[in-house]
Amino acid sequence: MRRRRSNSVIERDKLLLEEIRGIKAEHPFWGYRRIWAYLKYIKGKRIGKNRVYRVMKENNLLVSKNLKNRAKRTPMRSKPNAKRLNHIWGTDMTKIKLKHWGWIYLVVVLDWYNKEIIGYNLSLSAKTEQWIEALNMAINNRFPDGIREEIEKGKKLYLVSDDGCQPTSKRYMRECRELGIEQIFTSWSNQGNADTERVLRTMKEDLVWIREWEDVFEFEAGLKEWVRKYNNEYPHQGLNYKTPMQCYEESIKGQTKVEVKMV
Repeated sequence: MRRRRSNSVIERDKLLLEEIRGIKAEHPFWGYRRIWAYLKYIKGKRIGKNRVYRVMKENNLLVSKNLKNRAKRTPMRSKPNAKRLNHIWGTDMTKIKLKHWGWIYLVVVLDWYNKEIIGYNLSLSAKTEQWIEALNMAINNRFPDGIREEIEKGKKLYLVSDDGCQPTSKRYMRECRELGIEQIFTSWSNQGNADTERVLRTMKEDLVWIREWEDVFEFEAGLKEWVRKYNNEYPHQGLNYKTPMQCYEESIKGQTKVEVKMV
């Protein structure tokens, strides 16, 4: 027999539901686990996962699984795991269609260790130049005093990408070689560039698909703010529900002593 809730519990659930709806308005594809983590670790609320699940289920706010679209994969060897900051980066590109501009192209660079977007470029074209600009932003963000000294200390930096025409161009490969970055191209043996592809999907879920953008300048401003929020407010299950910046700060302070499991 179902227990009747007290008026105080009903009132608390109403307040919680209001908060959850506010989060879902910005992140419609978030499930109950990520919303619970956001409330607990970002907002600092003492709240149980089961309660968040119950309130979301009662109000039809859960994200349903679409098993029909699940990819069927053949067994593969595990992809490389990042063991520290600036160990393995991933880079990839996606295209976005704007109402009055047509297609625009976004290139991102992601640190696989703390899942932080450290470089990106938004452009009307998809040439090697845009990939290099995204990479240079990442280099300037992570190595403001120069990358060569870090590489010479034996801290090898690997960059994962697909084998498209931009990352395999002579100019891009020369740029990586001169910086001391070793490129890894996705193949059947390392499970691809999944971490970087996932952040592009998250960007589309949170930013692109929830509204119709009018022009590139409006979208560029929205993207800049989204990247800031993603790095500072997005809790990752693979980081024990820390945000990319929380993981970065702990790593810099030497507090993160265990290897982060990449999922």
